[in-house]
Amino acid sequence: MTERLFQDDAYLRSCNAIVIASHADGIVLDRTIFYPVGGGQPGDTGLLRLEDRDIRIVDTRHGREGQLIHVPAPDSCLPEVGDEVEAVIDWDRRYAHMRMHTGLHLLGVALPFGVTGGNIGAARSRLDFDMPEAADKTETEAQLNRLIRENHPVDAFWIDEAELEARPELIRTLSVRPPRGVGRIRLLEIPKLDLQPCGGTHVRATGEIGPMRVTKIEKKGRRNRRVYVEFSTEQDVQR
Repeated sequence: MTERLFQDDAYLRSCNAIVIASHADGIVLDRTIFYPVGGGQPGDTGLLRLEDRDIRIVDTRHGREGQLIHVPAPDSCLPEVGDEVEAVIDWDRRYAHMRMHTGLHLLGVALPFGVTGGNIGAARSRLDFDMPEAADKTETEAQLNRLIRENHPVDAFWIDEAELEARPELIRTLSVRPPRGVGRIRLLEIPKLDLQPCGGTHVRATGEIGPMRVTKIEKKGRRNRRVYVEFSTEQDVQR
């Protein structure tokens, strides 16, 4: 199993690691700061630095038995098992994902409906809600930015599966359920606002997100509404 350093500290930009597998599917390290695609959040990109060269990583994915696969650019010269590397993420891209991901949690506070899907991007993201009527775009944007400006702390902690089973109200996502059989589940908490299972990377306080704009709310089904958000300049924010 790959040790997932990003789960304890999402702000790490690099780490030293040992190659434990290197094959056509990609490179596996004993430990990593690279987040694997999942939960709507893209996999990290960046570099694996060796003494004689850098290997560009274009994606990070889940592998077998808890391993994480670092996908190299085509025609890369793969490292050998046992090689020491420095793993370096594309921090600007990751930090944008952290801000966006936390922003989507606040969007779910502004729109307290079941979540049926979502996608996180560095510039634009969306959430789908089990919402029979469209929300007011201006009002939703104003409430979202108020929550951001209030600079609420953001934290994560672990519970066991039995506790989650006893508290089904914690699960907001209707289309994706937390994994079973792993023993423990990671919860994301914005005190008094949001508490739900989430394995993604997040900022430490909502003020880091910066102003956001709700760009579109569209109907995707009888009870499904898709809400798009993006980062905004201060003058664009509805107050």
